[in-house]
Amino acid sequence: MLTQSHLAHRTRNMGASAIREILKVVSRPGMISLAGGIPAPESFPMHILQDIIDTVIRKYGSRAFQYDLTEGFLPLREALVGYLAAKGIDAAADKILITSGSQGILDGLGKILITPGDRVAVEAPTYLGALQAFAPYAPRYVQIDTDDQGMRPDALEQALSTQSIKFVYLVANFQNPTGRTLPMQRRKAIADIIRRHDTLLLEDDPYGDLRYRGTPLSPINVLAPDQVVYISTLSKVLAPGLRIGFCLAPALIRRWLVLAKQGVDLHTSTFNQALAAEYLYGGHLDRHLPRIIALYRPRQHAMLEAMQRFFPSEFSWSRPDGGMFVWVQGPSGMDMKIVNQQAIARNVAFVPGTFFFARPGDGRETLRLNYTMADESTLYRAIKVLGDVFREAMTQIPDWRQAV
Repeated sequence: MLTQSHLAHRTRNMGASAIREILKVVSRPGMISLAGGIPAPESFPMHILQDIIDTVIRKYGSRAFQYDLTEGFLPLREALVGYLAAKGIDAAADKILITSGSQGILDGLGKILITPGDRVAVEAPTYLGALQAFAPYAPRYVQIDTDDQGMRPDALEQALSTQSIKFVYLVANFQNPTGRTLPMQRRKAIADIIRRHDTLLLEDDPYGDLRYRGTPLSPINVLAPDQVVYISTLSKVLAPGLRIGFCLAPALIRRWLVLAKQGVDLHTSTFNQALAAEYLYGGHLDRHLPRIIALYRPRQHAMLEAMQRFFPSEFSWSRPDGGMFVWVQGPSGMDMKIVNQQAIARNVAFVPGTFFFARPGDGRETLRLNYTMADESTLYRAIKVLGDVFREAMTQIPDWRQAV
């Protein structure tokens, strides 16, 4: 009989995604889920995909169905040069690595960078998928304090000055889970800090194109290219099922990422990469992105407007300029894992914020809401239900008036 002893010790650090487990529970008919971080199917460019497929077959023939380079399908890497240049990033095609989703990059980085016990600095809160990717390699997490503008440079400076930290991980644009965006002044400060401390920064940018208001900001990679691994994906602007992620990394890191990827999948799907290449080459992204923005912007507005109307005054929340998420802070003493079960009983679900903290038990009174998967009227109804659930839950907090 097989037992735990047959498994590697690292499996003790692995666990199921809390969000995916919640999504299983809330998949029943009639449930309004504000829990997932999923692009709306209406955002997929279905109206042009057949034309792109025909172009790929005509242009590349059997090459699109053959084994290819681990580094990535060259036409896609060449197309990404222009895509990155529009963000201010100067990158040659041979410096770009394509992976099966940006999650593959995070796992690869964990594999090549983390020795058990190494300290890894992350935002508090941070992207749950990053914690899952790094956890099997047994790091010790160092939480860096954040505020309404994201990671605090003074807190990062303090951490790097007092501890040996292997690398720093952050999401600078419309962060998951908070929706916050690092202002330019902080980007410059963080770039200066990591240069002075000769520290590696992993800059994850899956949501940067989903801007509804304001002006795009230069990635930190532009300010400190020798210290930054820039990570992104086409999942939010093409289709997540194609699993197209990519990164730009310093030469040493990139070389080892390629070696790590060879042992995992040899290379990412050639056909899917060819589709992505033609999506970019044909100018389809430039024409389709405004459609995605026009879909999500009113959904976000509807959620924020409903929250202002229905949430108790003891709650506060982020007001992002883009992305997919709103972060909510409830009153002290409220456990959102319990409250979520009460909301699910009324056919609305969210993600308790505690799952996004590296330190167990932190963020019990917080939660993440997603607005991309429901229309405006559905979001309005869901937020009204949550407002009622929150008011009822507040009466269950002992001496809650003193707590807040």
